[in-house]
Amino acid sequence: MDVVAQVSPAPVPTRRDLAGSPFLAAARGERPARTPVWFMRQAGRSLPEYRKLREGVPMLDACFDPEMLAEITLQPVRRHGVDAAILFSDIVVPLKAAGVDIDIVPGTGPVVAEPVRNTAAVRALPLLEPDQVARVAEGVGLLVQRLGDTALIGFAGAPFTLASYLIEGGPSRNHEHTKALMHAEPVLWHELAGRLADIALTFLRAQLDAGADAIQLFDSWAGALSERDYREFVQPHSRKVLEGVADYGVPRIHFGVGTGELLKAMRDAGADVVGVDWRVPLDEAVRRLGGSAVVQGNLDPALLYAGWPVIEAQVRRIVDEGRAADGHIFNLGHGVLPGVEPEVLARVVELVHSL
Repeated sequence: MDVVAQVSPAPVPTRRDLAGSPFLAAARGERPARTPVWFMRQAGRSLPEYRKLREGVPMLDACFDPEMLAEITLQPVRRHGVDAAILFSDIVVPLKAAGVDIDIVPGTGPVVAEPVRNTAAVRALPLLEPDQVARVAEGVGLLVQRLGDTALIGFAGAPFTLASYLIEGGPSRNHEHTKALMHAEPVLWHELAGRLADIALTFLRAQLDAGADAIQLFDSWAGALSERDYREFVQPHSRKVLEGVADYGVPRIHFGVGTGELLKAMRDAGADVVGVDWRVPLDEAVRRLGGSAVVQGNLDPALLYAGWPVIEAQVRRIVDEGRAADGHIFNLGHGVLPGVEPEVLARVVELVHSL
């Protein structure tokens, strides 16, 4: 089944000269003078300045406010000295922008008003037009002006994870409706995943056209799948997204949780950098990837509560294991947890840069 994106050549945005960026160098498989570091969910609830700014503002409203999303994206760069900023957004933003009735419920996560489980619902799913995310692109433009020499990562949710939210109606532990539809109605599954790939691709291209320096495709729930199912039902659609932005020439990072058995398959989807969660040591991840790879990760976020002696030992171990890769970007194995002390993250950055 050929689902490779058919897209027109990308316009060439005016990009900043970031020749000295350690993040971009490592993402290209080079060895910069210091190991670069950023954290997934670094812009968010762990920062008091974020909580103050977001007070009374619904999550999705903040994601469509150019000034607010730019300020939130900048906060961890100022406070922690990380080597890359990650655009403040959410994986459901392009669905919301396209007109899907979806909201982020505090304490629950994304909730869909009407789950998508039949042909009519799939074909009623709207596609995304670039002007529907113009305010996000405007925020990217503001960040390009304000970030100086710090790289900006744009992102989108991968088709499988978006499909899971739509089919289940919200977060799911077992993804039972998703897997059932995938296997019982494979033609319908591929139609849905193909539409979601188009949505994710439009969203990423809007960010890149506005000047983003790299992208990350999050497949948060892909770890629920076997490698066989991933390659048959998921990989073609993630490839459509990743290959659809190849003409921009920026690093493409692919990350999922619990995907230790899928690392090679995820790279085969078109990733330049493979994100690794905390379950697989980085040197073992490199071995699974064939001995040549650029990896990102992978401190267990929960260990940020363990006290500095534990954190320091774990950071040193991960940096050492990362030397097995062609390039290593230090990160967590998933996102920053809400209760983490900001000072701990700043110390991690300082330590990584010193090693």
